Parts: sequence; C-alpha cells; structure tokens
Amino acid sequence: MPDSIRRTVDTVEPPDFVRLVLELVRRIPAAKVMTYGDIAEFLERGTARQVGAAMAGYGSDVPWWRVVNASGQLPEQLRGAAAANYLSEGTPYDLERERVRLAGCRWDGSA
Repeated sequence: MPDSIRRTVDTVEPPDFVRLVLELVRRIPAAKVMTYGDIAEFLERGTARQVGAAMAGYGSDVPWWRVVNASGQLPEQLRGAAAANYLSEGTPYDLERERVRLAGCRWDGSA
C-alpha cells in the first residue's frame, strides 16, 4: 500500500460504535470475558454481529481474547493464541472443547 494511502487509513477515526466497543473491551478484567451479545446489550446499541465486525476490523490492539461467542469460543484461527492468554490469566478454560467456561468468568460490566 502506498504511504499516502496508509497514512490516510491509519488516521481514520473509527466509528462511534466501534470506539464504544473497544473502550468496553479494554475494561474487561483479566480472567474475565464478555460475549459479543453481552457487549451489545451492555452498550444498549448494536447486535452481537456488529460487535463481532467491530472486533474483526479494529480489535487487534485490545484484549480481543476476552470477547467470545455465546458458547465461549473464538473463531478457530484465534483459539491457539487465545488459549495461551486464558492460561496465563487464569481464565477458566476447557482445553479439550477449546472454550472458556462462561459460568466461571463472564463479566457483567460492573466495576
């Protein structure tokens, strides 16, 4: 990508919804997770799919592994890297099923 285009892309401000999602994800404590739907519900905006799209497009600089689907999983290509983070943070994680145990680590957004 030419430098002129790269600078423009790098300086584009993400949409308001994306900024809200990323701010909330940054607040999720270590060893805790929220689902895509939890985030949409907490923000009272968007849907689980919209949160997923925001994370896919902009989530690489936040603790992305703390946002999972309703069954406690991430997309297959992210699971290995996520597992290392779950284990280092002490997140309840089922290695065999490759999913977090939501009952033990779901965060409700409270401080």
